[in-house]
Amino acid sequence: MSDTPVDASKRTWLIASSCAGAVGAGFVAVPFVSSFQPSEKAKAAGAAVEVDISALKPGEKMTVEWRGKPVWILKRTPEQVASLKKTDSQVADPESDRKTYPTPEYAKNEYRSIKPELWVGVGICTHLGCSPSDKFQPGPQPSLPEDWQGGFLCPCHGSTFDVAGRVFKNKPAPDNLEVPPHMYLSDNRLLIGEDKNTKA
Repeated sequence: MSDTPVDASKRTWLIASSCAGAVGAGFVAVPFVSSFQPSEKAKAAGAAVEVDISALKPGEKMTVEWRGKPVWILKRTPEQVASLKKTDSQVADPESDRKTYPTPEYAKNEYRSIKPELWVGVGICTHLGCSPSDKFQPGPQPSLPEDWQGGFLCPCHGSTFDVAGRVFKNKPAPDNLEVPPHMYLSDNRLLIGEDKNTKA
């Protein structure tokens, strides 16, 4: 140990400059660390979307945006609901068992929905991301089979889907249209992005 006396002014200067450096580092670190937090725009984009479906009539479809994706809400007619039995043998994954785009348990049925008359699905083809067109009119039409029951046709590569978003066999699309998490808040209010079991 040295016998040299410590200069009190140097000690004060060292302590003060150390404190100033720590405060400065804090001011620099706070914006840096907070930049890792999602922006308000990003939070809003991932938030659940509440939709009023009271004006939706049988045979009509509405589109809302959730997480930057078009989500279709289709109120099927009794004829469209009945057509699903006719397409069961023609679609590649009738019960939505494939794991590529996991389907919520409540949509793993012939209707792919909670309520048979209402279907909620993401309007993006599972092949290369095009948006399929509505082809609800049954019967022969260009690019569609003679026994067409109604559904969706992807204009990019010809994939076809029934009114439950189930892809027909031997088409480029590898899977059914995605069903997002959703739940009914009432008969006329739908929440897309959340269900009773998960918060997406």
